[in-house]
Amino acid sequence: LAQAFCPFRLNVPRWSSTVVPFGLSNFQSATMVSGEPAAKKQRTDEGSPRSFPKSKIKVLLLEGVSQKGIQMLRDDGFQVEALKTALTEAELIEKVKDLHILGIRSKTQVTRKVLEASNRLLAISCFCIGTDQVDLNYAQELGIPVFNAPFANTRSVAELIIGNIVGLSRRIGECTMQMHRGAWFKQAVGCYEIRGKTLGVVGYGHIGAQVSVLAESMGMHVIYYDTIPKLSMGNATQVATLDDLLSQSDFVSLHVPKLPSTKNMIGKEQFAKMKKGSFFLNASRGNVVVIPDLAAALKSGHIRGAYVDVFPVEPGKNGEGFFESELRGCENVLMTPHVGGSTEEAQAKIGEEVAAALLKCVNEGSTHGAVNFPEVDMKMDPSIETHRVLITHYNKPGVMSAINSCFYEVKANVCQQFLSTKGSIGYVVVDTDVRTSTSVKEKLEKFENVIKVRVLY
Repeated sequence: LAQAFCPFRLNVPRWSSTVVPFGLSNFQSATMVSGEPAAKKQRTDEGSPRSFPKSKIKVLLLEGVSQKGIQMLRDDGFQVEALKTALTEAELIEKVKDLHILGIRSKTQVTRKVLEASNRLLAISCFCIGTDQVDLNYAQELGIPVFNAPFANTRSVAELIIGNIVGLSRRIGECTMQMHRGAWFKQAVGCYEIRGKTLGVVGYGHIGAQVSVLAESMGMHVIYYDTIPKLSMGNATQVATLDDLLSQSDFVSLHVPKLPSTKNMIGKEQFAKMKKGSFFLNASRGNVVVIPDLAAALKSGHIRGAYVDVFPVEPGKNGEGFFESELRGCENVLMTPHVGGSTEEAQAKIGEEVAAALLKCVNEGSTHGAVNFPEVDMKMDPSIETHRVLITHYNKPGVMSAINSCFYEVKANVCQQFLSTKGSIGYVVVDTDVRTSTSVKEKLEKFENVIKVRVLY
């Protein structure tokens, strides 16, 4: 299989012209690869020409990404470095140079400075649900799609919430601490069944809906609040306002994304509106709750107990003495170090899901599932000898007309084309005949409104 690769971004001299792996054809390219003439070809073990071996595509995976995902990328021939820990901004700035794919989880912060230091990034992968640790807008400006795994760990989070609802209602945390101290206090006071109680789910997305189903199966009555109308699962009922939910619920569980509108959405005023003696759970995002206000509500006895998995400020590494919170020492408070999706099953599924998206992005130009990028997933036709041209451009009137004129001027035969836009950028995938792809790319590189050009073959 012919494999060629080399990223390119217009108006930034440190990027070289782009030809990346297509994986289905034996065609050669007349472009430059990493500054070397394309005529200087590498060869596979079978003797087929390739201008840039997949073994030179550099992938860095941080924070203990699942071995399944690592192996999928290695099996495709990529050069994969996997680290168990997160990196600081300074460390990542150094590492990201000449990197083609970066994979992270929730601790590593991919800032504007990190992105500016990159010179070959094709994609960023978040092996988790959240993507707020990446500067999505700037990545979009640079033509870098960001992928995540929005579904893979939903069951793990939902089960953890249900387990902690039971744990809070039976005061499991306090009983455990007492027995570790050698104490024996058997009592029923302050312990309750969850059957017949009302669970209020704030944010009825993939996780919230699964929590709803599991809670109903245990005999709970479920109500939910979301900013948009959502079809309920089972017998759950949507309420009109957050205040309605807070006033009716025995348990309140948050499942909302990190947005400007959700920052500090639950504070002193909202806790006061909750039923006296109710319970509060948060396994969504750390900045959606005002932790000191939660601690005050617990100490006053208005809130009977709480479970918290995420915090406004979280340590960047594991170890003793790193965690500080106003919740430490509060009675009937269960806390975990952001482990909602941390199960063997979830991590394996996340690794598989994100690695598959990366492979399609590099090998086919697919951006299906990207959170910050126009989604294009155009099937390849192996029966036709073509080169695939991938164009990221500014979403402005007249740009597509100018792009299409490039193909017309060199008398290119366009076999298929797919355009999608998102925000300020557009992304178009064009399959064209082999003889014209180089000429088309050279013309596109001169356009001010074209951000990045890649050719796959």
